[in-house]
Amino acid sequence: MSSPDVPLKQVRCPACGGQSIYAPSNPYRPFCGERCKNLDLGAWASERFSLPEQEASSDPGFESS
Repeated sequence: MSSPDVPLKQVRCPACGGQSIYAPSNPYRPFCGERCKNLDLGAWASERFSLPEQEASSDPGFESS
């Protein structure tokens, strides 16, 4: 727990860009709330977040015919 004279750490919410309290008192951290956390989870589940596929390098011992 933070003491009264220590300010709570605030971070930018990755979903909406608003301020989010980064402390155990915020069960949705680093998100600002349940809505932003669920939006992010939905984006991952629908594969909107992905890395571009790179061409696989061929391994001389495992070439397909």
